[in-house]
Amino acid sequence: MIPKGEVERIAKLARLGLTEVEIKKFQKDLSLILDYFNLLKKVDASKIKETSHPFEIENRMREDQVDEKLKMTNEKLMELAPETEKGYLKVKSIL
Repeated sequence: MIPKGEVERIAKLARLGLTEVEIKKFQKDLSLILDYFNLLKKVDASKIKETSHPFEIENRMREDQVDEKLKMTNEKLMELAPETEKGYLKVKSIL
């Protein structure tokens, strides 16, 4: 089990104010976590290939294409806008 002083030092570094009950709980919880890490250290992973992702994936890119049906000219947008100023759409400020 982790010593009480070690839990208090960790709590101080994390700027946590812990009660005696919480210190005892964290002693137990942190000890269980460290025990699990020690168990993982015993696993032989030398034959396991290193990966960043479990599946072989490939990024599929498409070419940018302008759809002429949806294309609007700047002038048409300006006509549809409720307010414009110096060639730009004028919108109300948010803040």
